[in-house]
Amino acid sequence: MSVAQRVHARDLLDLVLDPGSWASWDAPVTIDHHPEAYQRELRAAAERAGTDESVLTGRGTVRGRPVAVVVNEFSFLAGSIGQASAERIVAAVRRATAEGLPILASTASGGTRMQEGTPAFVRMVDISRAIMDHRAAGLAYLVHLRHPTTGGVFASWGSLGHVTVAEPGALVGFLGPKVYEKLHGRPFPQGVQVSENLSRRGIIDSVVLTDELPEVVDRALSILLDPAEPASLPRRTDEPRFASGTWESIERTRGDARAGVREVLRHASSATVRLQGTGEGKRDSAMLVALARLDGVPCVVVGQDRKTQTPATPMGPAALREARRGMRLADELGLPLVSFIDTPGAELSPAAEEGAVAGEIARCIAHMSTLRVPSVSVLLGQGCGGGALALLPADRTIATEHAWLSPLPPEGASAIVHGDVDHAAEMAEAQRVGARELHRAGTVQVVVPERDDDTAESLASAVAAEVGAQLRELAR
Repeated sequence: MSVAQRVHARDLLDLVLDPGSWASWDAPVTIDHHPEAYQRELRAAAERAGTDESVLTGRGTVRGRPVAVVVNEFSFLAGSIGQASAERIVAAVRRATAEGLPILASTASGGTRMQEGTPAFVRMVDISRAIMDHRAAGLAYLVHLRHPTTGGVFASWGSLGHVTVAEPGALVGFLGPKVYEKLHGRPFPQGVQVSENLSRRGIIDSVVLTDELPEVVDRALSILLDPAEPASLPRRTDEPRFASGTWESIERTRGDARAGVREVLRHASSATVRLQGTGEGKRDSAMLVALARLDGVPCVVVGQDRKTQTPATPMGPAALREARRGMRLADELGLPLVSFIDTPGAELSPAAEEGAVAGEIARCIAHMSTLRVPSVSVLLGQGCGGGALALLPADRTIATEHAWLSPLPPEGASAIVHGDVDHAAEMAEAQRVGARELHRAGTVQVVVPERDDDTAESLASAVAAEVGAQLRELAR
């Protein structure tokens, strides 16, 4: 694993922002109230860094879209945050909120400034409060973690992003490894405080090469700021035939080649930003969360990934926590939520019980039921048990022709009623689990017809076209 190369603040601004668009918001810093020795240290730091403080703030544009920027300069006293730089950050965040601008924050810091002690340390609270007010106003906060980001910066404004990415190989952690070694007399374990490990653990969303950062920021802002585009995918308006029996439909949804949420994003989203984990140290690959533009409509997607759910890796409580993260994002950012249901069922194990799987199902249902933004749920394939119900409540529910929803797998229902699994097909019919019965009962409002010659791409595109149509209608 290569160690990240240090990127200077002005170089980062030149890389990400449109040429000539940068306008500084920074007032001159006064230092004459500090002790003379510290004044000399600050002057030397300014000469070395080419900046008057450890933070630069202002506004610019990314491919024409306005954005406020807060960027650390590590070569100024290791990017540490003193009272003046903290005040600069707070002022910039408050101004961005007042002007309705998203914020891109790029950190590279050892934390709070030891030379200024507790008065600087407590300013992390003011920064965090300003950022949460910005988020409460429905404005996006994007975070880019550079090498290194530690201490109070990572424990405040570095960990509050809607979307958080980091440089490859960057040191990112709460306690600096040198401090740990001095305190405990042994080195900090290698590989823990590294961006790639944080991504695997669901603490950050992804690791992004510096050269790729402009594209990632552009893609995120296009979803967050640009209006819906005209529909481009053909919508299926013919009536579903329901030519297959319920059991045949169930078997079709279990086939390896069937379209899942990955195919919907791959073939029908013009811009996608994958989000990873809960941001709180939990990750379950059974759930996919993303910012996306489905058939031109910006939205937050939460979806059960059929490719990753196996008997060995079922959908656990962490997956449902990831789904709730997506729900919160939709509410905060004012984006519609689209949920994709495609699961053989939630994890049934002692670990799942101790992880509050039942409570997570309940909280997903509660959050889905009380969203303040338009929502569409999609029964894409298998819809088994409470894990499926967790993503069902929405303003509109769509089902593919062969999708189904049941309290247990038909085999499980057969085992309960008949004492064997041989009556699974019979139980599926009796329990009215199929899309036709769900539509008749009003649980599903729209059924997307499936065709004999459907590929994963064609079905995914048809589903996205219907999602886009429903979202446009809900917006009206």
